[in-house]
Amino acid sequence: MDLRDLHYFEVIAELEHMGRASERLHRTQPALTSSIRRLEQDCGVRLFEKSGRGIRLTEAGQVLLKWARRTRLDVHDAQQEINHLAHGLAGTVRVGIVPTAAQFLLPPAMRQLIREAPEVNLHTVVGLIDVLRSLLHSGEVDMTIGTEGMAEPGFTSEFLAEDPIVVVANASHEIFQGAPTIKDLGAYRWVLQSEGAPTRDWLDQTFERHHLPRPRVQVESNTLLMLPTLIAETGLLSFISRRHLLPGQPSFALKEVNVPETVMQRRMVVTYREGGYLSPASRRLIELLASAAVVNE
Repeated sequence: MDLRDLHYFEVIAELEHMGRASERLHRTQPALTSSIRRLEQDCGVRLFEKSGRGIRLTEAGQVLLKWARRTRLDVHDAQQEINHLAHGLAGTVRVGIVPTAAQFLLPPAMRQLIREAPEVNLHTVVGLIDVLRSLLHSGEVDMTIGTEGMAEPGFTSEFLAEDPIVVVANASHEIFQGAPTIKDLGAYRWVLQSEGAPTRDWLDQTFERHHLPRPRVQVESNTLLMLPTLIAETGLLSFISRRHLLPGQPSFALKEVNVPETVMQRRMVVTYREGGYLSPASRRLIELLASAAVVNE
């Protein structure tokens, strides 16, 4: 099989439309049709079938897509490993990273990596873990740094740091006048992530387990980095990483509301393809991220 044909096949499978694939790949539709015919001859089966105005993969096509992606990633890994034999700590590291890790772990780790290897380039995508996991599966990033989830076949994770999520308020909030309980938290309004975010769902379920109404949310935001400022400027409670309360952080006006039932124990991990190639620069970055986590705890 020709690697170029496999690349065209991947794009056609993604778009499920020969015309749109032609526009993206800058190839004529007859050229793409010929490419698919060559693959079908090699496989001895149909790879696509008509579906409305477009096309979709047959069962055999789905199998080939899995192996086409794996082949592309293996070829990329081979090129990277050969290149790094000559250049050592150099090249581009592609990282998908959640906001908390991007704010607290990445800057000190990258500062040290640049000192050791000034030729290293870093390409980062900051987002929620579900989005980052998809990028890792497609090979658009080399690794993800985020919260630990269910183990997935074909991927491996290394522990970086504990990252407890706690209830937080402005340090001058009236809730600190006494010894609040989880029931007392229900008297106040909150700023939280939208429903479906892991931390939001965990907090909602915790209140329900204690037979209490869910927190009353006045402000919802998926931009995690703005939550500390919102908490500091309002009387709203929130649920964020304890790392925001560490000495030297700009969120010094915040304080943890000490309610043990509402502490979510979360682990930060780095995840990459099992058996995939990680460059020396990627490996060194993982080591530095782990070191940064220890310093910040």
